[in-house]
Amino acid sequence: MKIGIVGLGLIGGSLGFDFRAAGHQVLGLSRNAETSQTAIALGAVDEASVNPQILRNAEVVFLCTPLGMMAQTAQSLLPYLSSDAVLTDVGSVKASVVEALEPLWPQFIGGHPMAGKTIAGITAAQPGLFVDRPYVLTPTAQSSPAAKELLVALIQTLRSRYYECSAAQHDRAVAWISHLPVMVSASLIASCGQESDAATLQLAQALASSGFQDTSRVGGGNPELGRMMAQYNRAEVLRSLQTYRHALDHLTALIEQNQWEDLETLLHQTQQDRSQFIDP
Repeated sequence: MKIGIVGLGLIGGSLGFDFRAAGHQVLGLSRNAETSQTAIALGAVDEASVNPQILRNAEVVFLCTPLGMMAQTAQSLLPYLSSDAVLTDVGSVKASVVEALEPLWPQFIGGHPMAGKTIAGITAAQPGLFVDRPYVLTPTAQSSPAAKELLVALIQTLRSRYYECSAAQHDRAVAWISHLPVMVSASLIASCGQESDAATLQLAQALASSGFQDTSRVGGGNPELGRMMAQYNRAEVLRSLQTYRHALDHLTALIEQNQWEDLETLLHQTQQDRSQFIDP
């Protein structure tokens, strides 16, 4: 199968590695000629170009651009696509993307492979990035069953865990487990940086170890991606932040009022609840 990948960064490049390993021909499209050459040299794609003509024979096309460029990029590509080509995306927000792209292309289905790193770019791409990671599709009543079947088969070659839901349900769920953690983690880093005593701040930086590394990782990631999460999933991110603020206020009150047993009870509960989201 001929698979087109638009945007040769971390996700696009990693998809390319795995699809090539599965025997597919991968055609890359990038705005940057140097990125195209790097992707070929690394083995992430078979061919790459800055010219969208490269996609003319692609049977499936993955849009791997930033959220803010998704609709504009898709619109510019449509004249070059085969009429029966399947189009999908990898954006971390789905409702706005599906709303914009589904009317443009009847063979479009929104998607989100939930894997990544704190570093971006084609040189960060790697084989096996999606193994045992969730991959979500958000088909609608208008979606082509054949297009969905084809995408599910490709997802299975990535050895990802397949999930299906509505775009709105996806955005509400990922606000809790992806977008909120980025904002909370960023706030943690910003708060620590506000220590007014220079010696104390320097000591804290020297002592920071695995606990701080774990809780600050996503807040130290790609700033453009974090901004897009908040901008394109604004309502759900605000909703989750408000709930988090109430939870933080409750913790603060327990400490202010010396309610140590109640605090421990709460921490016992969060210790148990964590296993419902991730293996401890």
